[in-house]
Amino acid sequence: MSNDWNMKSYMKGAAMLTVAAIIVKLLSAVYRVPFQNLVGDEGFYIYQQVYPFIAIITTWTSFGFAIALSKILSDYKANGKTFAIPKIRKIAFYYIGIISIIFFVFLFFGANLLGSFMGDVQLAQLLRAGSYVILLMPLLAVLKGEFQAEGRMGTVAYAQVLEQAIRVSVILLGTWIVLLNSLDLYKAGSMAMYGAVAGELGGVVFLGIVYWKITKKTGKEENVGPVPVWPIVKQLTMLSISASISALLFLLLQLVDSFTVFQLLIDNGMGRQEAMEKKGVYDRGQPLVQLGIVIASTLSLSIVPLVAHRLNKDKGRTAQPFMQLTFRIAFTFGIAAALGLIAVLPYLNEMLFKTRAESITLMVFSLQIIWMSLILTFMAMLQGGGKVRVPTLILLLCVCCKWILNGILIPSYGVIGAAWSGNASLAIACILMLLYFKKQWKIRFAPNSFYKGVAHASLVMFVIVIAYTRLIDHFPVGILSSRVEAVVISLSSVMLGAIVFIFVLTKRRVIAEKEWFLLPFGRRMAKLQLWLNKEK
Repeated sequence: MSNDWNMKSYMKGAAMLTVAAIIVKLLSAVYRVPFQNLVGDEGFYIYQQVYPFIAIITTWTSFGFAIALSKILSDYKANGKTFAIPKIRKIAFYYIGIISIIFFVFLFFGANLLGSFMGDVQLAQLLRAGSYVILLMPLLAVLKGEFQAEGRMGTVAYAQVLEQAIRVSVILLGTWIVLLNSLDLYKAGSMAMYGAVAGELGGVVFLGIVYWKITKKTGKEENVGPVPVWPIVKQLTMLSISASISALLFLLLQLVDSFTVFQLLIDNGMGRQEAMEKKGVYDRGQPLVQLGIVIASTLSLSIVPLVAHRLNKDKGRTAQPFMQLTFRIAFTFGIAAALGLIAVLPYLNEMLFKTRAESITLMVFSLQIIWMSLILTFMAMLQGGGKVRVPTLILLLCVCCKWILNGILIPSYGVIGAAWSGNASLAIACILMLLYFKKQWKIRFAPNSFYKGVAHASLVMFVIVIAYTRLIDHFPVGILSSRVEAVVISLSSVMLGAIVFIFVLTKRRVIAEKEWFLLPFGRRMAKLQLWLNKEK
């Protein structure tokens, strides 16, 4: 009974935090657009070189460790060992504290060395500015873990949104103020790093106030009885890695690019200024893919808690339909998001980032949406079934492949080679993940008619949007600037593409009405599908 309750509460917590995670991801992707408009491609390169360092550490600690701690605390409470809670909390705080200090020392004092490895020693000031956020992680992780274990998901969700809102506000406002007084893009980048510090500090203060109010009412807990330290540390480590590895994948690939793309461009004869701008333009793909993943993965991951619950019931016999639906949603909307983005990318590129530079490279980059959507879905379902070690190794292999392929492709093809290496690495990981999944559960995800339906809907959408954009682009409106025209074409094309894709998808009944009902806003889709297919 206790194990069943623990799994349900654990997955319920993950589900309740989904909305906050979506908002955070959207903010994380969207703020990069005005930031790039402020600092330009060179400034964007500077920021994106350092961003993965900070994001990886904060994701692992404040997200992964929080989930791990909440799981451990929930298990102890379910087994009636509440006396151990204060000791476990203390162990977690000290353990994360030691890790944070090590990372802080590494980033702060090793900033010059890391900068030289990336080919730009001036990045050291950004690394030092961002390193301070690591010192806040022990408090943030323990507080989040405690609240999640208590079932106070609303508090954690508010904290996550508050952190990101403060971070984005400080980044944009601070960068604007710095650039008003100075044209130093490295100072602007440092201010952006301080935005992360401000955001996490806001989260700590908010959670600390709530925690103080709660403990003020309930009184101080007694720390009674011995608790083995190393088993707790081992659990925290393994659970935190498994909980955050899929979120870390995209960041780790960015980290590989930070160490390789700029340096390889220079090594192959490109000037520093041009290499900075090329890397900055290439990095435009990051927020585009992030947005595509949010659109594609939100629907599929919304039912993953249900999949996990079913896997732990009746030996997983009732999980198969939900696994199939999860895959179909990820595949369908991953394809749609990637192809839709490719169809409008030159105009979207100009709308968001002022120019159409490297649009072909960004089209190739956008294909990563398909692989990432499927990998995130496979990883989530495997985690729900307790399969973590092999998928984690597969994702680490993906990062190694990216590093190797960057070294092979960038010297010959430039930044488009980096985009292709990302696709190849993710495709390898996706195929290996699928093979491992099939080894665990003999499931046929979809009949051939499903793939034909998705292909038909995607092809019709792609052809119509391409035809529409080319047609309207040949009739420019004289009173509008080129960028305003790009805005009009982009937004109208996205709306047209969405309408066409949904129409063909529902007309062909690629996803059944009863399956739509399991998804957010699925009731409306089911009604639309029934209406379109009713006999006239």
